[in-house]
Amino acid sequence: MSVETVRAFLAAHAPDIAIVELDASTATVEMAARGHGVAPAQIAKTLSLRIKDRTLLIVTSGDARLNNRKIKDVLGGKPRMLGADEVAALTGHPVGGVCPFGLATPLPVYCDVSLKAFDEVVPAAGSTNSALRISPDRLAALVGAEWIDVCDRAAS
Repeated sequence: MSVETVRAFLAAHAPDIAIVELDASTATVEMAARGHGVAPAQIAKTLSLRIKDRTLLIVTSGDARLNNRKIKDVLGGKPRMLGADEVAALTGHPVGGVCPFGLATPLPVYCDVSLKAFDEVVPAAGSTNSALRISPDRLAALVGAEWIDVCDRAAS
């Protein structure tokens, strides 16, 4: 069970962080924001991408959109979203529950600077109804993520 790999990761690296499991699905940014009582932008969505022959994760603000030009400039190629089966196989997490914690396969993780607008963000925790609350800097530090600027924020 995917949430169990996240629970094990947190027990080893951040035992003070609790996973919040809701009865309802939080598989989309809007559902997660409603379920956790935060703005959609505060949801930390994890995108699984392939750029040339590299597979990687980018964690962004819930209202941010990937900018292909920025990605090409920063990461050296055009991004392609992975299919749901490939995401589940590589991360160990289902689409809607993907997070950078407790991965089945070690993958490079990048955090978009859009997350820095918040003191606390809410990423998924390995299932479509689980999440956790964490500061963006601590999230990046826990997973060894590099900060990059590859998104455009929605107009407020």
